[in-house]
Amino acid sequence: MKTNTLFLLFVFCCSLFTISSAHADDWRDNTSLLIYTPRYFGPNAFPIPELMGGKLSSRWEAELRGEYHKMTGDKTKDIFARLYIPIAGGRAGVTLSGVIQEWYKTSPEVRDERHAVEVKSPIPCHGDFILGCHYQVLKNEKWVDIVANATLRTASGGRLCDARYTDAAAYWFDCNIGRTLWQDPETSASVRVQGMAGFYCWMTNDLIHRQNDALTYGIGLQGTLYGFSLNCDYSGIKGYRGDGDKPMVFRSKLNYEIKKNIISFGYKHGIQDYLYDSFSLAYIRCF
Repeated sequence: MKTNTLFLLFVFCCSLFTISSAHADDWRDNTSLLIYTPRYFGPNAFPIPELMGGKLSSRWEAELRGEYHKMTGDKTKDIFARLYIPIAGGRAGVTLSGVIQEWYKTSPEVRDERHAVEVKSPIPCHGDFILGCHYQVLKNEKWVDIVANATLRTASGGRLCDARYTDAAAYWFDCNIGRTLWQDPETSASVRVQGMAGFYCWMTNDLIHRQNDALTYGIGLQGTLYGFSLNCDYSGIKGYRGDGDKPMVFRSKLNYEIKKNIISFGYKHGIQDYLYDSFSLAYIRCF
């Protein structure tokens, strides 16, 4: 009896190992089916560059942000952190940022469309680490302010098997331009126009086309009054392959600053290949 029990346990363990191996083999066989574009990945896999108004801050900034993204068949929550370090009195700067942890739940239909494995992560899911370098090319109140940016997204994000992060590097270069159209120093009121254009590149799993080259662009307005500031912009990425690589977003962000403390509310509406509506609440401490 004891021998039969041990034999059955051995057979059961072997069957579990076989099933796990089979699932792993199935996943490895499906990696070539993943589509490395914003339409078929999670909301944080392909960050769209933000407009900076053509000006760099001369203060250190530490930000902690909670975000909620939703679309039909996918609900995602995450915690995002950012640290901005000014250099040479604000003439240049470095940004360190990334999603600390992400929680998601997708429908079976979305999972199958993306060729993913799970509808939610059985282990903690972390995002990519992003390094941004900024330089103030021109600062002129009468003409325009110009900032040049170079950004690297590392391959540190998790859950490629669920199409959350690509496990592949990306980088982009962009130029931010801003000009103040009107201002009133007494009330700290102003209206400012801003724009952005650049080049965006990310690695794919295609054996022939190893990377996707894209344009990135944006245009927006910024208004300030006392301690409030409101930013609205229309931005996007335009890839050349046409397989879900042309995301566009309308973004709005309302900030209120008091004694170097900033509370920020954000809303982002996806258009075309970015399918999410996103909401955010952030606290920013300036030094």
